[in-house]
Amino acid sequence: MSDLVIVESPAKAKTIKKYLGKNFDVVASVGHIRDLPKSKLGVDIEHNFEPQYENKREKSALIKELKAEAKKADTVYLATDPDREGEAISWHLAHVLDLDGTKPIRVTFSEITKTGIQNGMSSPRSIDMDLVNAQQARRILDRIVGYKLSPFLWKKVRRGLSAGRVQSVAVRLIVDRENEIKAFESQEYWTVDAKLHGSASKKQFPSKLTEIDGKKAELKTKEEADKVLDYLKDKDFIVSSIKKSVRKKQPAPPFTTSTLQQEASRRLSFNARRTMKTAQELYEGIELEGRGAVGLITYMRTDSLRVSEEAQKAATEIIRERYGDEYVPAKPRVYKSRSNAQDAHEAIRPSTIDITPEEIKGSLTNDQFKLYKLIWERFMASQMENALLDSAVIDIMAGNCLFKTTGFTVKFDGFTRLYEESSDNASEEGGAIPKLSENEKLSVNSLLGNQHFTQPPPRYTEASLIKALEENGIGRPSTYAPTITTILDRHYVEREQKQLKPTPLGDVITDVLKDHFESIVDTKFTAQMEGSLDKVEEGKTKWYDVLKNFYGDFASTLEKAEHDMEGKRVKVPNEPTDIICEKCGKHMVIKIGPYGKFLGCEGFPECKNTKKIVNETEGKCPKCGKKMLARKSKKGKPFFGCEDYQNCGFMTWDTPVSDVCPQCGSTLFKKAGKKGKLYCAKENCGYEAESSSDNES
Repeated sequence: MSDLVIVESPAKAKTIKKYLGKNFDVVASVGHIRDLPKSKLGVDIEHNFEPQYENKREKSALIKELKAEAKKADTVYLATDPDREGEAISWHLAHVLDLDGTKPIRVTFSEITKTGIQNGMSSPRSIDMDLVNAQQARRILDRIVGYKLSPFLWKKVRRGLSAGRVQSVAVRLIVDRENEIKAFESQEYWTVDAKLHGSASKKQFPSKLTEIDGKKAELKTKEEADKVLDYLKDKDFIVSSIKKSVRKKQPAPPFTTSTLQQEASRRLSFNARRTMKTAQELYEGIELEGRGAVGLITYMRTDSLRVSEEAQKAATEIIRERYGDEYVPAKPRVYKSRSNAQDAHEAIRPSTIDITPEEIKGSLTNDQFKLYKLIWERFMASQMENALLDSAVIDIMAGNCLFKTTGFTVKFDGFTRLYEESSDNASEEGGAIPKLSENEKLSVNSLLGNQHFTQPPPRYTEASLIKALEENGIGRPSTYAPTITTILDRHYVEREQKQLKPTPLGDVITDVLKDHFESIVDTKFTAQMEGSLDKVEEGKTKWYDVLKNFYGDFASTLEKAEHDMEGKRVKVPNEPTDIICEKCGKHMVIKIGPYGKFLGCEGFPECKNTKKIVNETEGKCPKCGKKMLARKSKKGKPFFGCEDYQNCGFMTWDTPVSDVCPQCGSTLFKKAGKKGKLYCAKENCGYEAESSSDNES
């Protein structure tokens, strides 16, 4: 006989088995084994919202195996993920396997390492019903919204639509931002910018006009700028003051789920789903050469910034060894978590600090290496000393005009020697501090008026949307990636390069929900619901009371909306095109169906002609000379192929460009990456060259 440990994932099972040894069997449930039914609401609203769970049909064989394994075992331990959903999965397993959840059968691992597993196995506990009930309340709440609201949208907009409590708010944020951009009226303004140099060096530095007669310089027209320039023609530029200081720059804290997704988006161009999939793999365990299966990071769904003392000490030793004592802060760094953070887990960090990314690169996929390197460097930098900057603000007077120059030099690089957080905003202003003295007369290299226009707020990227969701208290760490995936898959939002833009369908649904279900798409209301779920987790509120408080208003709102929109249907506007329908001569329009965009005749239903949307690119096929088309793989990765792909067969991941090969005249292609080379794909040609962007740089 032996003990049985049930986890969620086969990869995790393999890693844990390595540490537990022969007296334990470790098996995986592969996620949930029961859930609410697919074909009906499955919630008894009249009786305290009692859920009607069913075993998943596709898991019937697995459930049979789990029951057989559990029957043979001395003790069964449930070791699913250490969060609300993991607790709920353990509760469902206990129910299906006829285990007593009040007994100490639940274990959790914050990291899949020998120490983490030993700590978890030494502290078994009963199933935490507060965590389970918080998850049940969320699941039932989302089921009610989806099952009650989606049919309303089918009747009033289009069949096959869905609405969700968090996804609808996310779409609204994107729609509202797009409306702000459309309503934005750009204003012209001018700046006066000088290029100067002092007597000690001929190297020029920039300076900007900030004040005229002690008031902020606000130049709205070219005439106003020209007037200032004319005034400055015969004025001396004199250094009036130099204010020097030493500025401390602190490292960013270690990652939470939200900040990991944001930084991976900015720095690695990973979408949220790709980030979380890769992080899950790193947490569950990777087969490392010479080490076996090892969990490389702590649990990746967390909003806490807490770090264990053991991890801090290990980081300090490596920092001291690699960089020297001056890079170790006098006191270990303590980062304060957000006020509403759960703090059940540590921040995301390497499980074993001395496993560096470089030494295990050969055992990792490209994505795993990039993400582990990001997590390792961010954590190590968070434990390092501040950077010190010698900064200066130089005031320069030219008559009654004040120009300012800011500059800095790095006095001590500190944590920046290893890592600096990226940003969606422009980089920090300033450069090397010029050597100047007060009352010094400066030489003017150039003095120009420059026209500018105020810019609208930028569209959301995945990174900035996740930040907005977190700041508004919408959703929790585990919800960000699936929320963004859902709104893209449903075609309510589309990517335009890295930016998120609402589709006409997303606009229409948001307008309908704002008009008739304001609370569903209200950020404050959604944040309050998250707070209520947190109170359930803390044992301060009954889960069914949260649902009762929500459902009364929701049901009456739904009834009123049905009445107000009786006999009405909202049409989703189609996007016009210049393409002519060859069957009837009318224009084709872009429509959105269950599988994405397609071309349909504007004469529908009389003319039912449809076509795939074809995106032509630069150049011709190097194999047969026909047009090249931009396409997407089943996983959404862009590639390029011949329009006659079935007969020709040419495809490439590299981008065709307008330049032609100087040797054979065929289209050139550019390899991916910042330093992607140009090459000719014509058989037996072999031409290669640096891209024009490389030459320019």
